[in-house]
Amino acid sequence: MTSKGTLSRTHGTVLADPTPYRQMVGALQYLTMTRPDISYAVQHVSQFMGSPSDVHFAAVKRILRYLKGTLGAGLLVRRSPDCSFLVAYSDADWARCPDTHRSTTGYCVFLGPNLISWSAKKQPTVSRSSAEAEYRALAYACVDTLWIQGLLTELRCPLTRPVLLNCDNLSATYLAANPVFHARTKHIAIDYHFVRERVASGSHKVQFVLSQLQLADVFTKGLPADRFEHLPNSSPIWCPVCGGMLGRYPNYDCIYCLQLLCYYYYSN
Repeated sequence: MTSKGTLSRTHGTVLADPTPYRQMVGALQYLTMTRPDISYAVQHVSQFMGSPSDVHFAAVKRILRYLKGTLGAGLLVRRSPDCSFLVAYSDADWARCPDTHRSTTGYCVFLGPNLISWSAKKQPTVSRSSAEAEYRALAYACVDTLWIQGLLTELRCPLTRPVLLNCDNLSATYLAANPVFHARTKHIAIDYHFVRERVASGSHKVQFVLSQLQLADVFTKGLPADRFEHLPNSSPIWCPVCGGMLGRYPNYDCIYCLQLLCYYYYSN
């Protein structure tokens, strides 16, 4: 997908036979199980299965051309001495859909340095602010980490540290810790406030992360081409934990460095 705009139901001429479109999108949905980098694009074209147009079909072909040029890309799984904690990144693109003005949720979850879960999904309701959209995305990520946490417990691999939830919206992080914006967010469904409950229990911790280090950004919108270039050829990014410069002097003993390297590897 390009970063110039989003598709709409009114774009283009409706296809006479939507079957090929649906077959291709169905195959791409299956492929997202091992190619997180196409999750947002596939989620986007999946919205038009009922009445696809030639413009939507062109977008699907663009995804296929991208896949043809990145056949060697995939998930990077590294051995690590410490895989006893989860780190999640959540993000939302506020009211980007031109048809419904709903926001898109995106998140990814790491077990140690390895990416194990991700999602790109349109939110079911319209959010009145970016903080609300980001908080809903945070809730989805929290739900997924709870399921993974339970699975690890059944496998007798309990986590030794609280699950870390990274969000690049300060208002959402404050809302997760304390209802300081109650007057503007009291209409949010009670179900989403279990994030605050998990933080209060100590099982989860929400922290702010800079936008340039937000790994879930790729799941919420079409990004410029330079965001998908290989890391050594892009602008230096500094690890906020160890200070290592990724792409030139990465610290392979730092979990955050490994997560960022993994992200740029599958985004290439």
